[in-house]
Amino acid sequence: MSDVPGIELNNGTTIPQLGFGVFQIDPSDTAETVREALDTGYRHIDTAQMYGNEAEVGEAVAKSDIPRDQLWITTKCNNSNHGYEDSQTALDESLRAMGLDYVDLYLIHWPLPGKDLYVDTWKGLEQAKADGKTRTIGVSNFQPHHLDRLLEETETVPAINQIELHPHMQQAGLRSYHERHGIRTEAWSPIGQGKGLLDAPEFADIAQAHGKSTAQVVLRWHIQLGNIIFPKSVTPERIRENFAIFDFELSDDEMNTINNMEKAERLGPDPDEFAR
Repeated sequence: MSDVPGIELNNGTTIPQLGFGVFQIDPSDTAETVREALDTGYRHIDTAQMYGNEAEVGEAVAKSDIPRDQLWITTKCNNSNHGYEDSQTALDESLRAMGLDYVDLYLIHWPLPGKDLYVDTWKGLEQAKADGKTRTIGVSNFQPHHLDRLLEETETVPAINQIELHPHMQQAGLRSYHERHGIRTEAWSPIGQGKGLLDAPEFADIAQAHGKSTAQVVLRWHIQLGNIIFPKSVTPERIRENFAIFDFELSDDEMNTINNMEKAERLGPDPDEFAR
């Protein structure tokens, strides 16, 4: 079993704080890569309909000897499947693709405010949970005003909001909102998609002091903030490196150094504008 800490969610389930993401992993490489992650010790796998590799994630899970109740599998409702019925049908399709009876977490991938269907979509997720097709439901890329509508118009507080979050985009206001409402923060692009974040000079001394890579330092920063993370790699050495972040701790000064790197710079789309 993995030594990854668990984070308790507002419905009583516990998610591994460190997972493995498969965004932009080619389907032809996905099964082998996920198998490497599982062999390393990861027990939390994050996929999505949009990624086109759910079937290969399911193949890796089926070939592993890990009991299903020791795995956490997340997938997400595609943007083309918003709506009460369509969101449930989409989950049925994901379950068939992965060969699973249920997922542990089903997310609305983007709010798509221009379509204005995310409340109906959320009600579809509530029904999917009631039907036992997902243990937990949450959202991704939602802003406070999107979350406000869910809280006002539906019965279930999202367990998780998965958002872009890294040292150059720290989302302090949104994280504070989550804390007030019992929503856990999950970070996508936790190390900035390899787009220059790890070259920042602030990391060099910290990494050297701990005998770790800059990526490990950033991932450890997330862990100590309480974020749930799922870094992605197709390189076995990097997969193992990203997992080795529980044998050191950043000091308060080191955490503050990283906290002061905020630039409020998105790498991904603005959720209020994306796919309107």
